[in-house]
Amino acid sequence: MRGGTSKGPFFLARNLPSSVEVRDRVLLAIMGSPDIRQIDGLGGADSLTSKVAVVGPSTRPDADVDYLFLQVVVNEPRVDASQNCGNMLAGVAPFAIENGLVPVAGDRTRVRIHMVNTESIAVAEIQTPHGQVQYSGDASIDGVPGTAAPILLDFLDIAGSSCGALLPTGNVIDVVEGIEATLIDNGMPVVVMRAADLGKTGAESPADLEADKALKARVEAIRLEAGRRMNLGDVTRKTVPKMCLISEPKNGGSIATRNFIPHTVHKAIGVFGAVSVATACVVPGSVATNIARVSSGSSHRLDVEHPTGFFTVEMDVEPDGSGTPAGAGIKVQRAALLRTARKIMSGEVFVDDAVWNGK
Repeated sequence: MRGGTSKGPFFLARNLPSSVEVRDRVLLAIMGSPDIRQIDGLGGADSLTSKVAVVGPSTRPDADVDYLFLQVVVNEPRVDASQNCGNMLAGVAPFAIENGLVPVAGDRTRVRIHMVNTESIAVAEIQTPHGQVQYSGDASIDGVPGTAAPILLDFLDIAGSSCGALLPTGNVIDVVEGIEATLIDNGMPVVVMRAADLGKTGAESPADLEADKALKARVEAIRLEAGRRMNLGDVTRKTVPKMCLISEPKNGGSIATRNFIPHTVHKAIGVFGAVSVATACVVPGSVATNIARVSSGSSHRLDVEHPTGFFTVEMDVEPDGSGTPAGAGIKVQRAALLRTARKIMSGEVFVDDAVWNGK
């Protein structure tokens, strides 16, 4: 399935091995990793197309299904479960309905999804006229050609889902390796930095940033230290935190971004990455405060610009009542956005017996 601007196989949890070690070995074989072309599997030789969703009955009473996201690393024999993926999330509700995990409830069906990676809840609203998932429609998202049926995603209480707090260090701004940064987690741990502080305009293409080895080395040094401060431990072999360079909006949006995910430069921005960056824009005193264009009040619509378009995040916030200068100053009540998905194919993928038995 395509979910948002990502793509990968969706599995029923019961069809994968219960052993994490065997499961990961099987998924590496299915995707064709490690190999930069993933020529011997289903992977698309890109981190955005080397993703897996595992869906099953919910283990929580307040959700309909469990969703475990797994990032299959393209060029390493490694499967990473340390983060969530809001793009693949867009395909979870259609997949769950079509596989009998959730019944259709009229023309629109709401599915409560337990995001296992972060122990948080998302609510997806799917169009289900005539008792079936509808994929065609007139909604468009940047990074995907054509249009499809809209899928509305509401994220509930995701602040600190990976790091324990919206601002894991308790500071609005930290100085990491000599660079001011806002370390934030509203669904995805992100290190937000001003592009100018790293000698960039924020208008560079992903290819230009990818080619700047000195910049990438510096960003990685900041990431390693920031990860420790964000309660993520040693992040050398983890795909979090993500790294985001921000600058003034170029195309009428709220903020412009260039994103490291974390070792390659994203051609866009991830769903939860966009939510965390948008949240940084409304946190008083953050590195985005004098750069972002944000409306006053408690409800915000923020267009997060990226190299191939923008992400629109709707957010409701209220004062957190802490009164402490080190606090975020706000509590996020709701974050929501629109995605689309498409079922591409269903069938069987073949895995050699030796992979299953470890020989």
